[in-house]
Amino acid sequence: MTREEARTLLTEMTKSQSLLRHMRSIELVMEAYAKHCGEHADEWAIAGLLHDADYEAYPEKHPGIIVEKLKSLGEEKIAHAISAHYTKWNVPYTNQLDKALLACDELTGFIVACCQVRPDGIASLEPKSVIKKLKDKSFTAKVERDEVYKGAELLGVTLPDHIAFIIGVLRENREELGI
Repeated sequence: MTREEARTLLTEMTKSQSLLRHMRSIELVMEAYAKHCGEHADEWAIAGLLHDADYEAYPEKHPGIIVEKLKSLGEEKIAHAISAHYTKWNVPYTNQLDKALLACDELTGFIVACCQVRPDGIASLEPKSVIKKLKDKSFTAKVERDEVYKGAELLGVTLPDHIAFIIGVLRENREELGI
């Protein structure tokens, strides 16, 4: 699957601009992590781009619809990573792609939320500020902190380093992402 094919599939199922921005953010972070880890950048980026593709249209079946679609297209590895991007689904993490998608999804969304309450957005955001906000349970209360911590642990990175990496990627793309 090419990224263009992935974008077409995504826009068939997702119309919400905030959800599309979330998936673009994860696409960018996953691509950067793939390059950092010496992995297949397009594969990781597509996993990030499509991980919530069915969420808006089929919330009660998420991620089943996109997983089955990807399997039917022969994209087993990406499908598996998407099926594992939430620990409570109890899908095993069999490779770095699986772990990276889990590690990047919730935390990237959280970091974007941190940017939205800062006068200068991501310009001066530092890991210590994100960690402080993670401790404030009322800030973006729907973000499951356990997912953030487990993701960094599975990926084998410290939380401050993981946050710094994601901030760096988002900062490079701040104009496109509006942060």
